[in-house]
Amino acid sequence: MIRLLLVDDHPIVRRGLCAVLQSAEDCIVIDEASDGEEALPKARQGKPDLVLLDLSLPGKSGLEVLKQLQVELPRTKVLVLSGFPEKQYAVRCLRAGAHGYITKRSAPDELLDAIRKVAQGRKYVSASIAELLVETVSASPGRSPHEELTDREFQILCLLGEGKTVSQIARLLSLGLSTINTHRSHILGKMKMETTAQVIRYAVDNDLVDRKS
Repeated sequence: MIRLLLVDDHPIVRRGLCAVLQSAEDCIVIDEASDGEEALPKARQGKPDLVLLDLSLPGKSGLEVLKQLQVELPRTKVLVLSGFPEKQYAVRCLRAGAHGYITKRSAPDELLDAIRKVAQGRKYVSASIAELLVETVSASPGRSPHEELTDREFQILCLLGEGKTVSQIARLLSLGLSTINTHRSHILGKMKMETTAQVIRYAVDNDLVDRKS
């Protein structure tokens, strides 16, 4: 039996995931969490076989939770289930220690297949992620400007690219306006840009924006 902890800030999403998992005889949801601060103590207590982790969480980001789980519970597998398109976060998550990455647009059967493979100690990537990994490995030497950003800065870059304002991002991430503005300044400095409009254009040109959102 695969024991799972669900981490997603939307109750309706968690309810849907529970329904999918209840249809599988080899899966059981032992607990749920709505944010990173709640997820970590529940993971420590329950020691699940697998954490199904959303990236877009209020406060502590999914990537931060992922990295902390790697340190504290190295035997617990982490499958990222994200609303972000693969181009944005898949490679970054896999580098951070995720055992798989799947989008919320995936069919229930694909999700169950991913859970089973990850629980067996295998990596799970879709065909499109595999192609993305090949592109990353075979790319010319040198890192793209956005690869120099921290996980939080990269998250904010993507949100700015979607057209969200500093105030909207602050509310979404449960952070202060000054904190978001500080991150935005760091993004501009690291990417050698002067305006938010340049950041938005970069995100769009580099396919870091979910065009279906």
